[in-house]
Amino acid sequence: MPHPPPTMRRVLLKLSGEILRGSQETGYDSSVMQRITSELRDAVAQGVQLGLVVGGGNLFRGVSSEALGLDRVSGDQIGMLSTVMNGIALRSLLSADGLSTEILSAIHIPGVVDLFEARKAQAMLSAGQTVIFVAGTGNPYFTTDTAAALRAIQIGADVLVKGTKVDGIYASDPITDPKAERFARISYEDYVSRQLGVMDISAVTLLSKARIPAVVFDMKQPGIFMRVLAGEQVGSVVGTWPHVEDNTDGQRRH
Repeated sequence: MPHPPPTMRRVLLKLSGEILRGSQETGYDSSVMQRITSELRDAVAQGVQLGLVVGGGNLFRGVSSEALGLDRVSGDQIGMLSTVMNGIALRSLLSADGLSTEILSAIHIPGVVDLFEARKAQAMLSAGQTVIFVAGTGNPYFTTDTAAALRAIQIGADVLVKGTKVDGIYASDPITDPKAERFARISYEDYVSRQLGVMDISAVTLLSKARIPAVVFDMKQPGIFMRVLAGEQVGSVVGTWPHVEDNTDGQRRH
């Protein structure tokens, strides 16, 4: 059954690196990678200008650096390089799927990826190219969530959508608290004041200044990306999203 057409023109997708590994401990799950690239291709075919920020959690995480005894800066730098590797893998698959795809990096790696420049990214997107943003912000102590918010602002995205392994934003950990409250919608201010953790607080603060909404959803569900782009009420919304009905407290029980 075909999906309704997308309701937004320019989208920044933050894709968790952990999604790429599927059921594996590390690395890539080929079936997951193929499904994701197919869904991204379908979105672009319907006119979406797509920017993509990918994490590196399938290859390296901060906890790994702590276990090795590395300092925070070194660990974050390894994490940035992990996102570059993921970007290269996605570019190869997307290009093979017929999408014109480029990588722009916050750190310059000559002969491998080009350096990020906002105007260059905007021109590429306007020309119909899919752009993958890697290496975070180029600085330690900043998450890829913050990098995604920054890139969303710089490219003038209509929305930031975060595809991760959870189905929305909860008031507490739903694994340890089966009665945890899930938000259909929450304001930027409430998200920050509650110190919720699905998306980095600094990322939400940046989005609030630009008034760019964010949608957090479970990317493990096949076809859900197009449902989000069509404005269907799935996952959780931070900020103003006209397709989600408001209620007295902006919350919904799971």
